[in-house]
Amino acid sequence: MQRIVLFDGDCLFCDRSVQFIIKRDPAAHFQFASLQSELGQELIAKHNVPATVDSLILIEKDNAYIKSTAALRIAKKLDGLWHLVYLCILIPSPIRDGVYNYIANHRYRWFGKKDDSCALPSPEVRKRFL
Repeated sequence: MQRIVLFDGDCLFCDRSVQFIIKRDPAAHFQFASLQSELGQELIAKHNVPATVDSLILIEKDNAYIKSTAALRIAKKLDGLWHLVYLCILIPSPIRDGVYNYIANHRYRWFGKKDDSCALPSPEVRKRFL
């Protein structure tokens, strides 16, 4: 099954989150594309994702998951004990998304934006980016 994680390509926190996922996803369940990419924009339009969503989106099968639900569904597939974080899905989404929105709204201030330089990933990691 194809799972695509769309992330804010300008955000250092989002970039670190992608690296975090890659490190804990040796089975390569996830592929990645930035929200700003042509593919990212096509997937956002195809799945009718609101324009206000500007951080993390998970495309899985024919569904788009946003905010905390996307993060928790990603955690569910990660190695180690990270899949246990998925139990937070039992918390009502308005509460989960409130925490998510608080972090998302402050991510540039706390973590900064990417500059024009970036590390070159290995060929095996590079092929996971669409």
